[in-house]
Amino acid sequence: MELKSQWHRLDPATRRWLMENPGCVVLPRTISTIVARVADEPVVRDQHGAIQLSAADVSFIRSRVHSSSAPSGDHRFFDAGQPGSAAPGDASDPNRTESGHLD
Repeated sequence: MELKSQWHRLDPATRRWLMENPGCVVLPRTISTIVARVADEPVVRDQHGAIQLSAADVSFIRSRVHSSSAPSGDHRFFDAGQPGSAAPGDASDPNRTESGHLD
């Protein structure tokens, strides 16, 4: 089974999960079950019920991620505060309650 040929059959939540986890090469059982249920061709699953993605599947997902984020120009950094916002615990944070000193 090629994920690309089944993409239109997947529900938006499953597509979103795949795009939010573009490096995943073995789909969790719950996602595998959804993919197998909607596929119009046989799906190979391992003894745990997971689907192993091919290199072409991973490349397809990554291209979907790239094409969906490129036009918007909205780049988000999840491990840092967004520009213009104070990081939690930052001295400029008005909600800061701790002094930061070790007593």
